[in-house]
Amino acid sequence: MERTLFLNGTIAEESWFDDDITPQLFKEELMAGSGDITVWINSPGGDCVAAAQIYNMLMDYKGNVTVKIDGIAASAASVIAMAGTRVLVSPVSMMMIHNPMTVAMGDTAEMQKAIEMLGSVKDSIINAYEIKTGLSRARLSHLMDAETWMDASKAIELGFADEVMKRSEVPEDMEPPAVSMLYSKAAVVNSLMDKIAAKCKTNPKKTEDPKPQGRSVDSLYERLNLMKF
Repeated sequence: MERTLFLNGTIAEESWFDDDITPQLFKEELMAGSGDITVWINSPGGDCVAAAQIYNMLMDYKGNVTVKIDGIAASAASVIAMAGTRVLVSPVSMMMIHNPMTVAMGDTAEMQKAIEMLGSVKDSIINAYEIKTGLSRARLSHLMDAETWMDASKAIELGFADEVMKRSEVPEDMEPPAVSMLYSKAAVVNSLMDKIAAKCKTNPKKTEDPKPQGRSVDSLYERLNLMKF
């Protein structure tokens, strides 16, 4: 009998709030039975390491894993979604991928360590995306750099998902909507900056040649001649 698991909330190493999902809590539910499972995901993401642990649990699970995204699978939650044997998305759901982030403090050596660590984390995340989508690492890196949001159709088009969830009475061969949406935060910011720059650009005013001021030399000579006694 197929079991259903729910991954709703923030992904964390330790549970601080009621809706936190930790690797330990998820493992207990995952190992509570056997057979094929369906994992419903609605999560804004969270801790990358915790998400990696859950991803590995699902990848190592003996039964089929069907992932259904009914709300949002953002950031670290999108990594977990990549472990699905099949990934289904609701027509109104979203996926978001971006670069990993951290908080660091210290001297330049400590900052450099943090930068290198983030680079390694990004590479590991790309591994999961690459296995699922088949996209090149360079393309995936650019999508992460841009903080990319995908609707259901775009997620399928790029290979992050396999199909759109349908009602049971809808024909199986029904195609998903032809229009797909991809939103890039970086592209929007760049476009806004270009518009601001164009708006603030000043064109120098054309100055007309000044009209001659005073009298000509000839008129002065005439005036001098009239003044002679």
